[in-house]
Amino acid sequence: MSGPLPAGSGGVTCVPVEGLGEVLVGDDLAALLTAAVNLRDGDVLVVTSKVVSKAEGRVRTGKRDEALAEETDRAVATRGATSIVRTHHGLVMAAAGVDASNTDADTVVLLPADPDGSARRLREALGRRPGRNVAVLVTDTAGRAWRNGQTDIAIGAAGLQVLHDYAGLSDPYGNELVVTAPAVADELAAAADLVKGKLERRPAAVVRGLEGLVLPAGQHGPGAAALVRDETHDMFGLGARDAVLTALRAEDPRGFGAPCSALELVGALSALAGGSVGLVVRSGPGPDAEVTATLGGDERERGRAEVVLRTAAFAMGWRAVPDHDGTGNSAVLRLRPVTP
Repeated sequence: MSGPLPAGSGGVTCVPVEGLGEVLVGDDLAALLTAAVNLRDGDVLVVTSKVVSKAEGRVRTGKRDEALAEETDRAVATRGATSIVRTHHGLVMAAAGVDASNTDADTVVLLPADPDGSARRLREALGRRPGRNVAVLVTDTAGRAWRNGQTDIAIGAAGLQVLHDYAGLSDPYGNELVVTAPAVADELAAAADLVKGKLERRPAAVVRGLEGLVLPAGQHGPGAAALVRDETHDMFGLGARDAVLTALRAEDPRGFGAPCSALELVGALSALAGGSVGLVVRSGPGPDAEVTATLGGDERERGRAEVVLRTAAFAMGWRAVPDHDGTGNSAVLRLRPVTP
């Protein structure tokens, strides 16, 4: 969605949903919510992922660490007992969002397998019962890389445009906006969390006054998956320590994003190697590009330089390939971009 943000004229209110009670495996969450709150057309219903997961049977016996591997696509950063991972949904969260609070002892609650699907099913069920057109957000708590503390974010969405794009518009000073795109779904998730209660068992809230954001019945929108940044564009795909270790191991390149350009690679490697290495781009841009490094010095110096260049190139999305001239000359290192 682009253009001015549509909003109601009476302001925005957040109303907690009281009396929902304990949600158990197999419960009809739509029926429980309908009994607990009188929804109106244009409401945004915000529900914590935990009650959605409980109703869907995403409860496991065991400790959180035991479920972590099942829910992890790849590790992002590890410091002591804290693990930040990318889940199979593409979400980057501590312990893959596996939660041991507000659940029976020796059990943990996993995130919904398909949060957007959960939001769509809940919206459709609510629409059938009271005949109201509401948007649904499924939320979870997450930290922020540059900030202390946590806030709720939308991991599932239906009936709402989750991003509001201001690109192409001008501010009051005439400056064109280029990348401004508020994550409306996350802002609503955080606002609703102010009136919910993790200790008071209020896992849902209703946001009113933004009916202009709610899509017509039957139109679910792109879902919260639209808020997940593609790995090739993620500038913070690994923690600082983890990036160094991953580059040295040269195993999984995904955390480093898309390959840089050949000219950018040449500039970075030249700065690292100084005058002891000659670097040339042998072919055109794109996946067919190749950078050749001619290593100078004695055998020991060349060996050290090769380790540095291979590691740095891997971190920038390039891998060393066999020497094509068949000479086996260890003084020549050929690099090609890794296909994203």
